[in-house]
Amino acid sequence: MYNNQKIVVVLPAYNAVKTLEQTVSDLPALVDQIILVDDASHDETALLAKRLGLFVFSHDQNGGYGANQKTCYRLALAEGADIIIMIHPDYQYDPKLVKYLASFIADDYFDVMLGTRIRSRREALAGGMPLYKYLANRFLTIFENLASGYNLSEWHTGMRAYRRAVLEKIDWTKNSDDFVFDSQVLFQIVAQKYRIGEIPVPVRYFPEASSINFGRSLRYGLATLGVALHYFLSPQYFRQKKS
Repeated sequence: MYNNQKIVVVLPAYNAVKTLEQTVSDLPALVDQIILVDDASHDETALLAKRLGLFVFSHDQNGGYGANQKTCYRLALAEGADIIIMIHPDYQYDPKLVKYLASFIADDYFDVMLGTRIRSRREALAGGMPLYKYLANRFLTIFENLASGYNLSEWHTGMRAYRRAVLEKIDWTKNSDDFVFDSQVLFQIVAQKYRIGEIPVPVRYFPEASSINFGRSLRYGLATLGVALHYFLSPQYFRQKKS
């Protein structure tokens, strides 16, 4: 709890048994509840999450990254969350920084907070980010900034925080069930003029951290370009609110 706001962390999980406990142990004390949605993992992610005392929901079949987040947000809203923070449970993002994302929203500076990994090329590559991923991230972010009129340092982070009202208003339920879900949500947030803040987070790539392969990355990049172009041509589409 911070500033009388219930803070819920959601963990969209898939085969995260090797890194889950470390992720959870590093979350700050201000977190009121942790929800893990297991997307039909092949390991014991869900069992470990239950042993750690988390609120666990398991998909019967793998629905995809976007589908996982949809379940995360439905559950968090149903549990009465005032601030919802999404972080990947693969320990690629530093859980200790959750307190800063939460406080910026709870203190009413921003409606959405992003943890950005891109401060310099040297730091990103030194943290293990593959060169092709860095270059793709930079190209896509520049294109998305041009399409949206914003100047975000990264559009592709897996560490995000939302004020409850944001997830109640934007129509994320109709977004993709795949990785491009994240880009669609950000364009919806931009279209409705919510305040977006950023804080830097360290880059951490290591064998246990999840990462999509080159082919999936290419499809994700093309889908992201399509979303950005759609926004540029028809921004009113992204202003639709939940019915």
